[in-house]
Amino acid sequence: MVEAINKGGRKYSYGDYLKWHDDERWELIDGVAYNMTPAPSRKHQDISGELFRQISNYLQGKNCKIYTAPFDVRLPQRDEKEEDIETVVQPDITVICDNSKLDDKGCIGAPDFIVEILSPNTAKKDVREKFYLYERVGVKEYWIADPEDDNIMVFTLKDNGEYSRPKLYVKGEKIEPGIFEDLEIDLALVFPE
Repeated sequence: MVEAINKGGRKYSYGDYLKWHDDERWELIDGVAYNMTPAPSRKHQDISGELFRQISNYLQGKNCKIYTAPFDVRLPQRDEKEEDIETVVQPDITVICDNSKLDDKGCIGAPDFIVEILSPNTAKKDVREKFYLYERVGVKEYWIADPEDDNIMVFTLKDNGEYSRPKLYVKGEKIEPGIFEDLEIDLALVFPE
């Protein structure tokens, strides 16, 4: 289970986050710190690598950039100073099409597209906390990949600022992301086993 740390009701900030050990991975969601240190499984890495490969190949020569964890995505709630930001996440795959959101520390502001790959340690947080977080900040498309069931749930942001009902894609099917007209992800390659 991912360890949430909230000593005495204290909220943590990006300033605190920058002081923590580099050999541990952390995320902050609304000031609550989550230790992400356990390494992802081989299957998790295989899924991430294949999704990255297909999306990256498509994005070659286009304006959007793709990154894999660890890659800091800072999500301010208002005009707070950078060190006061209380939400910093490291999605498994992040696509940003507004290059003004990129700096040497990662991304500041909502990416266009995020993929999270479930693991026993992160599933609850990815399905609940991150779903509502990504919806709230305006991530246009959010995918949750499930290595146990070989499927991907796709959530697309509607005009009212809420995610659509999930579309479920299973092993062997193809996904056409809503934010890219002619991209097609082959799940037979993502879930080959």
